[in-house]
Amino acid sequence: QVQLVESGGGSVQAGGSLRLSCLASGRSFNGFTLGWFRQRPGKEREFVAGIRWSGTNTYYIDSVQGRFTISKDNAKNTMFLQMTSLAPEDTAIYYCAADQTFSSRLSWPHVDYWGQGTQVTVSS
Repeated sequence: QVQLVESGGGSVQAGGSLRLSCLASGRSFNGFTLGWFRQRPGKEREFVAGIRWSGTNTYYIDSVQGRFTISKDNAKNTMFLQMTSLAPEDTAIYYCAADQTFSSRLSWPHVDYWGQGTQVTVSS
């Protein structure tokens, strides 16, 4: 049974930092891209960042480029999202996702596996 389990969400003030983790289990993720989506209040779920599980290619949306860093520890089957310079507009539920694709950019209709989500709240 494939599981993606997020942790690390919480509440911070604007300008602060958080690190999200996603523990992936239940299968080999070689050939997959893992990534993070978020769903802000009243908005559709949007892709944030992705990383190739078997390589180093990464992708970020413009609004987080330079503030967020996606990384992974293959030995621990864990992916991370280091978020810095957080702003209130980053407030969202953040979801870990995995898709068997060659791209570092994920599209939510094609995601194979989802985590349950973790709340990030940034106050001004």
